[in-house]
Amino acid sequence: MTNNEAGARFQTKLLRPAQAGDECPWAFVVLPKSASEKLPRRGRTTVKGTLNGHAFQITLEPDGQLSHWLKINEALLNAAGANIGDVATFEVVSVEQEPEPELPADLREALASAPEAHSVWRDTTTIARLDWIHWITSAKQAKTRAQRISNACDMLASGKKRVCCFDPSGYYSKAFKAPQAAD
Repeated sequence: MTNNEAGARFQTKLLRPAQAGDECPWAFVVLPKSASEKLPRRGRTTVKGTLNGHAFQITLEPDGQLSHWLKINEALLNAAGANIGDVATFEVVSVEQEPEPELPADLREALASAPEAHSVWRDTTTIARLDWIHWITSAKQAKTRAQRISNACDMLASGKKRVCCFDPSGYYSKAFKAPQAAD
């Protein structure tokens, strides 16, 4: 990081998630509020940084408390020589250009069958597309997700470029939160 980039340096413990699922071992950290406040948004945001000096680029998730959390996969843990339970050193700074988000297959199919919606989708900003995808993928039930995709196509087709009534930070709706740490 150069001195003219608004970044943050902090140390924190690598936590084990209480429910890791069937994935390879992974860890997570919740960014200190002072670090998160230096980022451009409280919702999903992409950062570049280092973990114990090893470079990475990753999209942070909102924690519902106006901060962010970071999932650290096994490959990054190994590359950084870090283990769950260690106190690690992080440096993070927001990327200059948010990368294009991966389009979920069900949304891609819906947009392909709705040319007006697809046209407006292409004319939105990367951040707006990120918010649309976040709103859709945050649905807890398949029925809700399908309804959100349908609503998104309708809203986009009518010219709406941003999803309304969606709090990407999860602070007001409590839709997002960091994983629970194992004891």
